[in-house]
Amino acid sequence: MRGGAQAHLQECDDGHLYVVKFRNNPQHQRILVNEWIASHLLAHLQISTPPIALVNISAEFLARNPQVCIEGPTRRLAVEPGQHFGSRFPDNPPGNMIYDFIPDSLLSKVVNQTEFLGAMVVDKWTGNADMRQAIFTRSLRPGGYVASMIDHGYAFGGPQWKFLDSPLYGLYFRRSVYDIARSWDDFQPWLDQVVCFSRGVLDQVRSEVPPEWIFGEEALLDSLLEKLLSRCKRVPDLIDDLLHADVNPFLGWQGRHAAQ
Repeated sequence: MRGGAQAHLQECDDGHLYVVKFRNNPQHQRILVNEWIASHLLAHLQISTPPIALVNISAEFLARNPQVCIEGPTRRLAVEPGQHFGSRFPDNPPGNMIYDFIPDSLLSKVVNQTEFLGAMVVDKWTGNADMRQAIFTRSLRPGGYVASMIDHGYAFGGPQWKFLDSPLYGLYFRRSVYDIARSWDDFQPWLDQVVCFSRGVLDQVRSEVPPEWIFGEEALLDSLLEKLLSRCKRVPDLIDDLLHADVNPFLGWQGRHAAQ
């Protein structure tokens, strides 16, 4: 698959295809933790994102499939056996294409376009230092599409595990998806849910991170999540920064230019 993590598309024994990021990927093992936590947060807030799973890759499988590897600058690197991060590839009927891009003229046909505003709330909260990425599939509505948010490895500043806030970070590259934002009401219910986010939900997500992904960094991760909770009430201000920035994507904004 494209991308710096060198993910592989693999069929697992549950019959589904998964985009798998390996523990020893070129970006960092922390990328898997970021994917795991951000995916759970999006799903909890009912923002469309693929189901995720732990993908166990055995030494025997790797021995039988030498093409499953990491391409280093000068040589191939073996994938480490164990648990890796899997994001389920859409189970589409034959002939139903998966798109990583649709033109602006079709964005109005995305039936869940408002979820890009929900994804922005999460991206600002988690300090996503990458562009917002999404894929599109055909919806049941004739001529419509459904967006699904993918690739959250650079939440928490990627491997740095720092909140690198910038108005440019976390934005989808087709800014017209944000034309539907007229006021703060359009960021609901996600904005209120994040501002008052439950510690219990975050604790549950933390408990499900595989120990082998964070060995020796348990305290660092706990500190990061404490900082995440302390940022909840800052999210409106982080979005408000966009309203005053040169990159303001909210061309249809009619509300007051102040966080509420």
